[in-house]
Amino acid sequence: MTSLRVSLGYELEVRGRSRDVERRAFENVMAQVVLADELGYDTAWFVEHHFTRGFSHSSAPDLVLAGLSQRTKRIHLGLGVVLLPFQTPIRTAERVATLDVISGGRVEFGTGRGASPLEYQAFQRPFEQSRELWEESLEAVLAIWNADGEPITRSSEYFEIPNVAVYPRPVQIPHPPVWVASTSLEGYLAAARQGYNLLGMTMLKGLDDVAEDIAKYKQCLADNGFDPESRRIALMIPWYVAPTKEEAVTTAADPILWYLRRQVNLVAPPSYTDARHATHRVLGQAAVGMPPDEAMQVLRDHHMVVIDDVEGSRKAVAQIQAAGATDLILQAQVGGLAHELVTDSMKLFISEVMR
Repeated sequence: MTSLRVSLGYELEVRGRSRDVERRAFENVMAQVVLADELGYDTAWFVEHHFTRGFSHSSAPDLVLAGLSQRTKRIHLGLGVVLLPFQTPIRTAERVATLDVISGGRVEFGTGRGASPLEYQAFQRPFEQSRELWEESLEAVLAIWNADGEPITRSSEYFEIPNVAVYPRPVQIPHPPVWVASTSLEGYLAAARQGYNLLGMTMLKGLDDVAEDIAKYKQCLADNGFDPESRRIALMIPWYVAPTKEEAVTTAADPILWYLRRQVNLVAPPSYTDARHATHRVLGQAAVGMPPDEAMQVLRDHHMVVIDDVEGSRKAVAQIQAAGATDLILQAQVGGLAHELVTDSMKLFISEVMR
């Protein structure tokens, strides 16, 4: 149907408080990625969050991906994203390179600075310096890899690299593809100025406004000497497809609303003051408190989520590609949706939607 690359994205949410529920969530997610490898999905992306009970228990995504690297053959393994400010660039470079080695060069290196003041407090980093910390850390990680095993030196207020050589080196030369996650135009342009691939979502702004930002990202790439067609742009969206629209909504509305109630304060924190997108910020927060039918209509109208039949999903895919995305990241496992329903949706998406 289209050249759009289709991947899976995981927050690794846990709907329930028992250890058994938590364990099964991990088992189900790993089984889904093994199936995705067989079905032809491009990448399995795992976020990094800390202290977010229920919403995301993915505090060590590199370990999950390391396990999956030994159970899969071809699917790429996406760190979406490594929160760079919370550890020394040496450890980031070592762990990501190790994952690249044991996976045979399948790592996608997504980076970000995080949006949670609690995380910054716990890891003893200043939240107000998050962008500076992220920029310094990313530059240092890439410098380590580009040094190709030779000693390098870097000095920062929050880390030191004292003329040391860092091993192992990644399989991919000079390093895995670099992605930057952002929900703001400012972040899109910062990624473009360095020529990085882009990880975005529609939950905050809705697809129309995201499309405008993608166009500006591409223009900024060109203005800085990068070929826009050589860079990848991924959008992550909660998605459920079923044989009929009614079945899709009946099955997925409650799990997705449960998930969004926990997400909205992370993607639209109280300090978010971009007036241009204030309508969608309020909309995203308000929708989760609406009656389910009304909430679903609002969220679906703006492609903040897609819950539909095959034909409706095909139309949504076409609109997402028209917005400028090269990659679609499906959040197929969301809100505690039953494992069998997730795998049915995954199969239907590949066999019918992308036919």
